[in-house]
Amino acid sequence: MATLRKKIFFSAIITFGLFWLFVLYAQLTLPNAAALKIQNPKTTAFMERYKGEKPLQYAWVPYSQIAPALKEAVVVAEDGSFFLHSGFDWRALRDAFRKNMKKKKIVRGGSTITQQLAKNLYLSPSRNPLRKIRETLITMQLEQNLSKQRILEIYLNVIEWGEGVYGAEAAALHYFNTSASRLSGDQSAWLAAILPNPKFYEKRRNSRYIRAKASRIAAIMGYKKDRGHKKLEEEPKPVLEEPVLEEPVEAVPTDIYDVEEIAPEDSEEF
Repeated sequence: MATLRKKIFFSAIITFGLFWLFVLYAQLTLPNAAALKIQNPKTTAFMERYKGEKPLQYAWVPYSQIAPALKEAVVVAEDGSFFLHSGFDWRALRDAFRKNMKKKKIVRGGSTITQQLAKNLYLSPSRNPLRKIRETLITMQLEQNLSKQRILEIYLNVIEWGEGVYGAEAAALHYFNTSASRLSGDQSAWLAAILPNPKFYEKRRNSRYIRAKASRIAAIMGYKKDRGHKKLEEEPKPVLEEPVLEEPVEAVPTDIYDVEEIAPEDSEEF
């Protein structure tokens, strides 16, 4: 028994030591997130990994040229506490863990916008625990070096929105034949609704699930009550009115985590 305890003890020490060696290595090899203060990323790890049949669509637009409705819709759908936390939403992670345990499978993720940005810019969709450590360290770097507005600006410009479609400008053109600055509230809610698995929902644009989720996002944004929410058309048409550009709300009082169910095909969000 004493010999077994010694083996367990030394195994634990070795494991602990290897873990911290990896953390140290990860720290020394982290990308320079501070450079993003003044430099826009020309590509991302996800873009470089893209090998689809369709041409890659990507065009950077400044924060001021992205419709306020899209900024708000994405925060509501993806990370309701974005402007309040420092990179990690512990409540969302706790709720996701409980729900996944209850369902005995991964049905919901708890990643913040900053975590998703870290993954998209520098990492891979893998769930490898070592990859998650690097994601955590990069997330901390992004939060320490960039403002929330800058993080959101980069995220909206690089996130995948369909097969070979990256960023708000490419998504607006691809789905609605318009620019990111001219997106309506409904269009913004729909784009936010498909984000957990855009390639899957790109082929199921009018599924009942996406319609319900987009309506929920629009309702939280106040579009039903204040701005005449309209049902999405079968084939979305461009909206040409010029929106008033303004800063997104600094905090969203609620989110859609309690009603969101990730489709079985979603597999990269945990």
